[in-house]
Amino acid sequence: MFGGAVLWSVLGVAQHAMVVSATKPLVALALGIACVLGMIILLRINAFISLITAAMLVSLFIPERTELPPRFTMVAQAFGDAAGKIGVVIALAAVIGKCMMDSGAADRIVRGFLRLLGERQAATGLLCSGFVLAVPVFFDTVFYLLVPLARSLYRRTRRSYVLYVLAIAAGGAITHTLVPPTPGPLAMAAELGIDLGVMIVVGTVVAVPAAIAGLAFCHLMNRLSPVPMRPLPGEREDEAPLPDEQLPGLLVSGLPIVLPVLLITANTVVKTLAEQSGDGSLWHTLSPWTQLVGDANFALWLSAGIALAVYVRQRRPTLGQMAENVELALMSGGVIILITAAGGAFGAMLKAAQVGDAIQGLFATSGHLDGILLLSLGFAIAAVLKVAQGSSTVAMITTASMVAAMLGDTTMLSFHPVYLATAIGAGSLVGSWMNDSGFWIFAKMSGFTETESLKTWTVLLVVLAAVSFAVSVALMYLVPLR
Repeated sequence: MFGGAVLWSVLGVAQHAMVVSATKPLVALALGIACVLGMIILLRINAFISLITAAMLVSLFIPERTELPPRFTMVAQAFGDAAGKIGVVIALAAVIGKCMMDSGAADRIVRGFLRLLGERQAATGLLCSGFVLAVPVFFDTVFYLLVPLARSLYRRTRRSYVLYVLAIAAGGAITHTLVPPTPGPLAMAAELGIDLGVMIVVGTVVAVPAAIAGLAFCHLMNRLSPVPMRPLPGEREDEAPLPDEQLPGLLVSGLPIVLPVLLITANTVVKTLAEQSGDGSLWHTLSPWTQLVGDANFALWLSAGIALAVYVRQRRPTLGQMAENVELALMSGGVIILITAAGGAFGAMLKAAQVGDAIQGLFATSGHLDGILLLSLGFAIAAVLKVAQGSSTVAMITTASMVAAMLGDTTMLSFHPVYLATAIGAGSLVGSWMNDSGFWIFAKMSGFTETESLKTWTVLLVVLAAVSFAVSVALMYLVPLR
């Protein structure tokens, strides 16, 4: 009887230890999320500091193993690994965007769309301009560039101001969250092990129907909630844009955007065909060359060189002015690199703390994670983070890091992880309000009140998010890419 009691006690202790062992990773996840949100929202601390702090906190939950380096050293190593994957690309993308703005190349692309589509389809032209320019250029920069054109169009037509500014927002916001080399999608591709060419192609495929739905919503809001164009502080009504002869040609203007997309996509296509054809095929012979020129770092470096050459040719800056402009671009890109790499370190610590093993059982069905459930989870986490702290980029990076830690190995998926990335990107659009810098950029540059912005901008992003998520789910089932 006494022996039975002892055995029962031992079993109880063992069971308790198993429960504690199983729940410890979930506690690490909860504390990590609470740390990120609490520091960003309540204490208003920079996202980089918040994510690094959360990574250090989670590292304390990593199981003891003699072969592991010190915990905080692991954080630094993970930060370096993440920065190595995306740092060069983000820095070069910032230089490309700055040079395109200053040279007039971005302006030339916009005017090309408007000339092609005509004034009656000006909203479509602005949508397409935002869609294309937000691939290498940050959303706020795109909006700053295009809003003066929307205001100029309104002065000419005296109608559809809401339509014009919302069309710009729809085009810029959707590629900002789905198509590399914008930092958020770029970081998601790195975290989830997605080929960059695949991310560009699938992100674009998902973004197109979302942009079309967004444009339809823009037309609806233009009728339901007309907002007059109000003067902006310091605005000069007589300030004329540069004449066409002072802008670079359309082909050379678009080259910094088109060239890296073509090189990276060609590498992906040739690599896939080489794997299917085997040794001795033409594709196998071409593969080493396309891997060289289609490497994202080289493609963006080449594109940055072209953008810089166009800027020098058009504006004839002094060496000091050119150096200053490049430095300003790198400073803006540097902040994004720090946040992105810190998010990567956070995700790596979650993975090392065995969060993935603890969560996989919650969502596993027959050895595979249920697709719709996993995509919904990624969408929901990104949406919560977006509402809580305001930044789509931070929401994407943090969510991708957490989901990557949960999965551990994406080979267990019955579909390509790129659909998980597009679902997360869709979720990061939801809930833009007063804590989002994009909300204030839209409101202040458009002359909208906070209430008008909530009714238009915020709802527009929900529409974009819903359509992007629906398309991601549909493609996951129809074209799993596995």
